[in-house]
Amino acid sequence: MKFRLRPHGVRQWLWTLTRLIIFILVLMSVLLSFSHMPGSSFSGHLPPLTEEEQKTTALLKKHVYTLAQVIGPRNIWSPPSMATTVNYLTQAMTDCGYTVLEQEFTAHDVAAINLEVEIKGGRQAQDIIVIGAHYDTIPHCPGANDNGSGVAFLLELARHLAAAQPLRTIRLVAFANEEPPFFYSKDMGSRHYAHRCRQREEKIVAMLCLETMGFYSDQPGSQHYPFPFSVFYPNTANFIGFVGNIGSRHLVRQTIDAFRKHTHFPSEGLAAPSLITGIGWSDHWSFWKEGYPAIMITDTAFFRYDAYHTASDTAEKLDYERMARVVTGLVHTIMELAEK
Repeated sequence: MKFRLRPHGVRQWLWTLTRLIIFILVLMSVLLSFSHMPGSSFSGHLPPLTEEEQKTTALLKKHVYTLAQVIGPRNIWSPPSMATTVNYLTQAMTDCGYTVLEQEFTAHDVAAINLEVEIKGGRQAQDIIVIGAHYDTIPHCPGANDNGSGVAFLLELARHLAAAQPLRTIRLVAFANEEPPFFYSKDMGSRHYAHRCRQREEKIVAMLCLETMGFYSDQPGSQHYPFPFSVFYPNTANFIGFVGNIGSRHLVRQTIDAFRKHTHFPSEGLAAPSLITGIGWSDHWSFWKEGYPAIMITDTAFFRYDAYHTASDTAEKLDYERMARVVTGLVHTIMELAEK
């Protein structure tokens, strides 16, 4: 018996070409469904910073410098740095008028602590929105962007939201143990937190993970993607990204729609299968494991930031003015989610 490994004749070539075109069109259609988002990303010159955004810029810089340059690498094998970080975060949130709750757990026979503050909702208080960021780093990495930036955002969001009176409850949570060897394991701080939420039968309607949010560039070619998403997204690293899995597609679309309505800052969104590189690489994954909708808000980390997970991840590399603009947008976004 003979097998034909390639088409012979004009008809077979045309049929093979037709099937290839159909496959490409279907693939493009699927990828487009992942990337299509409501509204339009802002383009053009950024407006001047408001007086409040100037204050936010200074505070973001203070938080990141304290975490990265004063405290330095933060992980449970360096108990003094973790204790100092917990004290710093607790004091910052207490200064905003919050009562800070601790969730202590054990990983690798070492104690670790998640920190939580809550803004109690009104008529829909049973609906809970969680805003979270991890405060640990890999060893020998000061972690200015990963994830001092996310923690600085968390503190500034806490300050801006302190006087809010939302319909839904808002929680702001600082997680321990996101980085390896805890990553994608039950020893993640966010995994312990999300599991406790499920045990308590709490109704988490949205989780927003603040992950590596401080690096931006206007240089063409500064942004990269896993194949083949470069076809659909810009190659300039000047935007903030909203990323989720297929199960959280509605939350991705809802969140980026609110951000774009209220904010003059470039933004891109993606809801795709979690097996794609980077889609689930942070604390939102822990909430997926418990069946909660969750997304990551990020500058895309190693897809644009060369200092990722290195000793060069230092505070002077971040763009605090652009970070302040994103804070403004997220305050409006969170409040819109909390009023649904």
